[in-house]
Amino acid sequence: MTSPMPSPHARKRVLSGMRSTGKLHLGNYVGALQNWVGMQDQYECFFFVADWHALTTDYADTAHVKENSIEVLLDWLAAGLDPERCTMFIQSHVPQHAELHLLFSMITPLGWLERVPTYKEQRENIAGKDLGTYGFLGYPVLQAADILIYKGDFVPVGEDQVPHVELTREIARRFNQFYNLNGKAVFP
Repeated sequence: MTSPMPSPHARKRVLSGMRSTGKLHLGNYVGALQNWVGMQDQYECFFFVADWHALTTDYADTAHVKENSIEVLLDWLAAGLDPERCTMFIQSHVPQHAELHLLFSMITPLGWLERVPTYKEQRENIAGKDLGTYGFLGYPVLQAADILIYKGDFVPVGEDQVPHVELTREIARRFNQFYNLNGKAVFP
């Protein structure tokens, strides 16, 4: 599912990412990569390895996050993503993701996060991990920072992530209510 996010660029911009929680599989290829490869010539594409997102559920054992991140990038290249036609990067290598996440976390009401359907579902369905952390609850706030930094026109996500994109719009509106640039919205 692609959710449009407005931006002022000449060429429409796509932003999407994948968590580096393990080896990629056929589902990753069919569900996302195949689509990403097809977008490279039509859009200005930004694809990132979401290593900080991986920590929201795997914070207790980070031994493989770096290795998994490199493997994900190699799999993307093997699937046909071309660094000459798209931008690929590792989330933690761009500190502005964390900085904007921090600012958004200061203005995002807890009730908004607690109502996100995936938060409730994953808390019930993921056994054996302590998910009672802000990192897990705040996953959509980090995702909002990821999206809004690049002012993506399209954010290809699975059905389970659509509420996160909607929350991104709410966070952007709230941020713009508090802060603006000489009367103009920071995140149009």
